[in-house]
Amino acid sequence: MKIAYLGPRGTFSEEAAFGFFTEQHIDWHMFDSIFDVLSAVENDIVEKGIVPIENSIEGTITATVDELFHQHLFIESEVILPVTLHLLTLKGVTIEDIREVWSISPALAQCREEIKTLHANTKQFNSTAQAAETLQQTGQRDAAAIASRFAAETFQLQIAKESIQDHAENHTKFIVVTKKQNTCAHPKKTMLLITPNEDYPGLLSVILNVFTALSINITWIESRPTKKKLGTYRFYIEAVVGLHTEKMSKAITILETFGHQVRVLGSYDTKEL
Repeated sequence: MKIAYLGPRGTFSEEAAFGFFTEQHIDWHMFDSIFDVLSAVENDIVEKGIVPIENSIEGTITATVDELFHQHLFIESEVILPVTLHLLTLKGVTIEDIREVWSISPALAQCREEIKTLHANTKQFNSTAQAAETLQQTGQRDAAAIASRFAAETFQLQIAKESIQDHAENHTKFIVVTKKQNTCAHPKKTMLLITPNEDYPGLLSVILNVFTALSINITWIESRPTKKKLGTYRFYIEAVVGLHTEKMSKAITILETFGHQVRVLGSYDTKEL
């Protein structure tokens, strides 16, 4: 099986991919962008792809959401990865040696208190993994990288201090996408893309009331501009109900009766790593 994921080596995306796909004989394909991962699935270069869609602290990954609109793909599964950030150094380096901390901007922001304690300068990289790899390659002993345990193992670095993020509850949600609509036996969630027929006061309230009236719980909603007219949006809604249930069938029928375009992006279960 050919699987695509977002690189580089040592990222949380790679950790999620390796944790979810545990079958033998997987042909891994690593790409530089979310667009490239999803395009690889769309163009039959790979059978499946896995990309991040939301972080509990930083919010929605808009690049993923926007590409779901443009690509004709379906969500097969949802994967929840706990994100724990550690302070990585070369072996033998102590906390007192650190003068500079390297990582991606969101990771640096999530570890503000620890960086203040270190009285260290910061340097931004394109990913936590790139920061860790650069530390390994340069051998700089007065610098540390903020990254995962997976990155520490990948680049043979030591964990100078564990769990340094300001907020303990940090998770990233990934989605597994395919070109075929494969619905599992008993899906617990369904994601819809709703494009309203027109804009008017209370539009979103009307859409949400459909789910409320049917006692359907919504776990995630994201609005994205249609790029046709200022102030007009389409809505991504994740509901806790399977696609082929009576409730969801009614919800889709009512929304379409109102004239809204409803596209099913997938019906799936959640796996926590």
